[in-house]
This record gives sequence, structure tokens and C-alpha cells, in this order.
Amino acid sequence: MQNKMLIVKYHGSIVGRLALTPDNLMAFEYDAGWLENGFSISPFKLPLEKKVFIANRDPFDGVFGVFNDCLPDNWGKLLVNRELQRRGIAPNSISVLDRLAIVGKNGPGALEFEPSEDFAQEYKDSDLDTIANEINKIIDDATVITEDSVTEELFRIGGSSGGTRPKIFRKFEDGDWIIKFRAAVDPADIGKKEFDIMELAQKAGLEAPEHKLFNNKYFGVKRFDRKPNGEKVFMISASGLLDADHNQPVLDYTDLLSLTAKLTRNMVEVEKMFRLMVFNVWINNTDDHAKNFAFLYDGKDWKLSPAFDLTQTVGTWEHATSVNHKGTNITGADTLAVAHKIGLTDKQAGDIMLEVKDAIDQWDEQHGTKTKR
Repeated sequence: MQNKMLIVKYHGSIVGRLALTPDNLMAFEYDAGWLENGFSISPFKLPLEKKVFIANRDPFDGVFGVFNDCLPDNWGKLLVNRELQRRGIAPNSISVLDRLAIVGKNGPGALEFEPSEDFAQEYKDSDLDTIANEINKIIDDATVITEDSVTEELFRIGGSSGGTRPKIFRKFEDGDWIIKFRAAVDPADIGKKEFDIMELAQKAGLEAPEHKLFNNKYFGVKRFDRKPNGEKVFMISASGLLDADHNQPVLDYTDLLSLTAKLTRNMVEVEKMFRLMVFNVWINNTDDHAKNFAFLYDGKDWKLSPAFDLTQTVGTWEHATSVNHKGTNITGADTLAVAHKIGLTDKQAGDIMLEVKDAIDQWDEQHGTKTKR
């Protein structure tokens, strides 16, 4: 496994080519045909120009943000490394091009990579409780991936996933779904909690993906980077667009609102991002890092993706994305200050804030809870 170059594709068309410089920085060049008929896959970092782009070393160790989005995060990376070890390959011996080749056609969004390393094989469709038990074994390091184990299946159905929480991809008659499982630090009812937060988000006026609670305990969302017919939708995170390290508190919501305005050129989308900010602050979702905001492109228009990875943080933690440059003790004045910077009027901002507050108040009254805000 020593890929010297990868071809990047979108809906079967060649977007461009990837290689590595002698000092392991990613190099990318758009294909001539794509320059004539395509779009920029990263408008602020990879404009549609005829040139060889070289990535900076930071923040993604020489990888462009848009391609860093395609790489699996903690859980997926763990599964990939286990699968490599099972095949007798040292995980630290392969390059980022090799890892993208492993992602192949199975990554988030619509970008695909060739040649792909065909790790996929047939697997049995295990029930969710069996998968949850196998995940717990892996988390506890009590097993390794073996050729005939369900843990090998986990790689097939979750090895390209992003995020920290264990998850799998599963196809049903109504489309493609992501089903999430409990991590070691999560409470036993994490699935129900995340389902409730998404229900509340929907009541608060946020655009939420179709979601459900499988087996009354596993939270699942229908993939919004897939159309009902299976067609892939181009998607990129705020982290990918800005080359912003999602492991560090590097952004303010002013940055996200400005990004939304510049990318979508639509104040309706800006208001959606503002509503998401208000909701995250008032439910104390401090896991609001740069990779938990994404944008979709349909070939014509950019728009903010439906909300995802919404959680309610227990305890006092700083928001990963600050509000008016404050990570804690955020006030209504701070929220309005952000609104003013992006050009929202007091009425526009106030109406959104009131709608979110009313939804949370009604939710608390119905469920006998007290949402922190």
C-alpha cells in the first residue's frame, strides 16, 4: 500500500489529483475538464484555478481541510488501524493518501478516491445489540479484529465514520442512516438524550434531519449527504472550509455567521446559523466545534446543513466556538452583539431568540425538566 497519487472524483467525473511533496505536504491540482465545468470544492482554500496547490503543515499535518473532512475521526480511525493490524500492516507505515484510498467511495459527502483499497467484503447484518456489545469489547480493548468476528463487520459499516462516538452506516428501505452507540464516557441513556435534544431542536425551529430511536436506545439520523435515490451530496464542514482545527477553540460564532454569509450569499441561511448558535448556548452544547457545522452544495447553491451532533453538556465547560469572544457566562447582550456584527437587526435576532426560548420553556414544562440557559 504505497499510493503515489490519487484521483479525486465527484459523481464519476474527475475533480483533480492528489500527491505528496517530499516533505509530506499534500499537493492538489484540478483536472482541466473540471476547471471548465466544475466548481470549487473548497472556495476559500482551493479556488477554481489552474495551479498546483500545496497544503500548509498546520493545522492538519499537511492535509487540506476538505480532504481532512473525508478521513475518519477517532472511532473510525481506531477501526481502520485494527483492520490494518489484522492484515499485518503497521498503521504508522501508511501515508494519508493510503488512508484516503481506504476511504475510497465510502466517505462522507460526495468525494471519492481512486485507486481505492478494497477492504470491503460481504458481512452479516448483525442486530444492533450484538454490535453494541462488540463495540464495548473494542472500547475495553478486550478483543481484536479477527477474520470471522463481528468486529470485522464494524470496520465495513463504520470504518469511514467521523466523530468520537461509535457509529455505523446502515441502509434501510427509506434510505441511508447513521446509528450511534454509547462511548465509554457516555451515560447509559445517551441515545435517548440525543434523541430528545434533536426533538427539542426541531421544536425550536432548527432544521433537523429525520431521526429516530432504534431499539428504544440507539440514536439514528437519516444521512443528509445522501438523496433518497442514493445520489451523494457534496458536503464540507466549517473546519474543512477554513482549515480550522476542530480540536482547538479557534472560532467565534461571528466567524461562522460571516462564513455562512460569504458562502451562501443568503441571509436566510445566516439566520439559520444564528438560530443554531442561540440553541447551542441555551442548551449548553459546548461541543460546538468547527467540524459540527457543515454546508451542502447542490451544483448551484450552497446552504447550511441540517443540525447534527447536538448534545447538552453536564457541568461548566467552555464552548468550543465562542460567542462575542466568550466561552462561558454568555449573555443575551453577547448574542445580540454577534447578530449586529453580521447585519441582523434587533428584531430579527430578538424574534429568533424568543422562539428558541419559548420552545425550551414549553419543553421543560411538558417534561418536568429545567434546561440550563
